[in-house]
Amino acid sequence: MIDLLCERFAIDGRVRDAALRAHERVRDLRYPAQDAVKANVLRAFLDEGVAESDLSGATGYGYDDAARERYESLLARVFGAERALARLSIVSGTHAIVTALAACVPPGKHLISVAGRPYDTLRNAICTAPHSLVAQGIAYDEIALAPSGGLDLDTIVRSVRADDVAAIFVQRSRGYAPRRSLDIAEIETLASAVREAAPNVLILVDNCYGELVETLEPTHVGADLVMGSLIKNLGGSLAPAGGYVAGREEVVSRVAARLYAPGLGGALGPTLGFGRAFIQGLFLAPLVVEQTLRGLDFAAALFEELGFGVDPLPGAARTDIVQAIRLGSTERLLRFARGLQQAMPINARFAPEPGPVPGYVDPVVMSSGAFVGGATIELSCDAPLREPFEVYLQGGLTTEHAMLGTLFAARAVVE
Repeated sequence: MIDLLCERFAIDGRVRDAALRAHERVRDLRYPAQDAVKANVLRAFLDEGVAESDLSGATGYGYDDAARERYESLLARVFGAERALARLSIVSGTHAIVTALAACVPPGKHLISVAGRPYDTLRNAICTAPHSLVAQGIAYDEIALAPSGGLDLDTIVRSVRADDVAAIFVQRSRGYAPRRSLDIAEIETLASAVREAAPNVLILVDNCYGELVETLEPTHVGADLVMGSLIKNLGGSLAPAGGYVAGREEVVSRVAARLYAPGLGGALGPTLGFGRAFIQGLFLAPLVVEQTLRGLDFAAALFEELGFGVDPLPGAARTDIVQAIRLGSTERLLRFARGLQQAMPINARFAPEPGPVPGYVDPVVMSSGAFVGGATIELSCDAPLREPFEVYLQGGLTTEHAMLGTLFAARAVVE
């Protein structure tokens, strides 16, 4: 495949040589977690007993929307959760997270981010934006990651014993920051320690980019709630919009009351005919995630062969669909984004330019040509123009497309 892509798209010299070496390093990698995830999703569908009549959705208020009820039940099975709330009216992962935080941490109570500073947009919503959670009376603190890059459990345990702490927040993925992502084993250890120290403190996990990457989800190992976007991993490239929360019944009910209105719960919310796309997208999602992981391993190997720092390393265990590549300068970030854009199925002739993004302090350059706008399960990249000048490559519906995009990006950076 690498020979074919290089021949068809006139990629030669240093990049071709590095690509051949990179492919040799990753071609035989196995993904046993994805085998387990595929079996888990198949089990959920067969246990649920989806009927063709369940694929139809409602309009208006969405009372008795069969597709919504079936889809949320499927998600709850996949997450090992008591309940899931998945709606078109949750427009992004940030929307899902902020709604959940506001529902679970009343004014006068304390929220602690235990994985350091959250990604820019979320921190803005918590701390500094007009009508932020802090402005509404929620106390907020952050506990930095340990020097190893993991959670500082001793400090976390001491902090959650305070009487006013209502919840801790865990950002599982690196997001777009120079830190490593957290794996499920670390979240399980955290949940166990917090349960012992402060049984009533809620454990809320930002699950964006991490769904279906590992065999288990945070809700399998003690998290009270996970939150995320339906146009990332779970959507399988077919979900057109939406976000979700899943976890304990009582906690999900709080979020539903905050999203809609007290007393309405989750009884509202039409799928507007998109129920088939949601359900079929979930069925395909494990396959798409595996394709993404294969593409990211190739990208890591290629840029390591070219002399750049990468995290995770090729073949390392992954807990999300984000690959960090340290390019070292603004110019290389721009070249990478513009090279990647040339491989997009949509808008390949566009040239990305850096610009302001709501919630980000620094300009950001992005590359995307998705069939669903903003769907980061499709191949894309984001790069804040700041030290240490890392680009964050994500998604890829097919391994071959991810390889081609990475080759184009590498050629632009090197040449």
